[in-house]
Amino acid sequence: MTTSTIPSVQRFLRYLSTERNASDHTCRNYALDLSQFFAFLAHHRLAIITPLEIRRFVAHLSTRQLSRRTIARKLSCLRSFFRFLCREGTLEHNPAAAIPTPRLDKRLPSFLDEQQVTRLLETPAKSKWQGLRDRAMLETLYSTGARVSELVGLDLEDLDEISGTVMVRGKGKKERLCPIGETALKTIRAYMAKRPTKLRVPYAIFVSQKGTRLTVRQVDRLIAHYVQVAQLPSTISPHSLRHSFATHLLEHGADLRSVQELLGHSSLSTTQIYTHVTAQRLKKVYDQAHPRA
Repeated sequence: MTTSTIPSVQRFLRYLSTERNASDHTCRNYALDLSQFFAFLAHHRLAIITPLEIRRFVAHLSTRQLSRRTIARKLSCLRSFFRFLCREGTLEHNPAAAIPTPRLDKRLPSFLDEQQVTRLLETPAKSKWQGLRDRAMLETLYSTGARVSELVGLDLEDLDEISGTVMVRGKGKKERLCPIGETALKTIRAYMAKRPTKLRVPYAIFVSQKGTRLTVRQVDRLIAHYVQVAQLPSTISPHSLRHSFATHLLEHGADLRSVQELLGHSSLSTTQIYTHVTAQRLKKVYDQAHPRA
C-alpha cells in the first residue's frame, strides 16, 4: 500500500513541505515510514487505529533488528501525522501520543583535533580548480560550522566579504548569519578565480565539473576521499567538521549559548552534547598534566 493512495497522508506531506518548510529528504522519509506503517496494518481506516496497533508495529520493527534510533524516528513520524489529523479535525485522539520512545544511547560526536583539521584542510591539491574548490569547501565547513546540506545551497549573494559573514539556510529553511574567517574567504577567492566561467548554475558557490550545483552525496564522497588520503580515523564523517567547529570553540572559551546560535540549534539541549566532549578532553589533559592525578 503506497501513500499516494491515502489522501490524509498526502495532505500531511503537503503540510510538511509548505507550512513546516521540511526538506525533500524529510518528506521522503516520512512518506516511506507511513507507507510501511499502513502496509503493516493492511488498511488505512484512520478512525479504528488504536495504540495497541501502533505498539504491534513498533514490536514488528524491533524484530527486524532496526536500530532504536530508526524506530524512534518512525514513531516520531506517526506522532506528527496523527497530531496533524487531530488538528484538522479528522481524529479526536492521537493514538501514538502515549507510546513511549525507545531509550536512545547518547552518542558522543566524532571530531578532529586542531592538528588533524589542519591536515585534512591541506589535503586537496591546489594545481586544479577542483582541488581549490574542495579546499574552499572544507575551510568553509570548518569556519562556519555549517551542515553539508547548508554548504551546497550557498549562492554568491549569500557571501558578504566586507562583513565577513555568510547567510546559511538550515533545517526548516531557517536563515542564520554565520561569521566566516579570512582564511576561508581567501580559499574561496582562489577557487572563484580559477573555476570555469561557463556554468549551468553560475550563481552557486560550489559547483561540479558539469557546471551544476554540488550535491550532498558528492560532497560526502569527496570528504570521505580526503579523510582516507589524510590517514584520519575511519569514524570521521562530513559532519565531523561541524562537531570539530563546536568543540574547538568551547575549548577556546566560547559560551554554550553562542555556539548554539552559530550552529543554528533551536534547543540548547542539542548543543549540550559538546560539553560532554570538552569535559572528556579536559579530564584527559588533567590526568596527563596534574602530578597527583
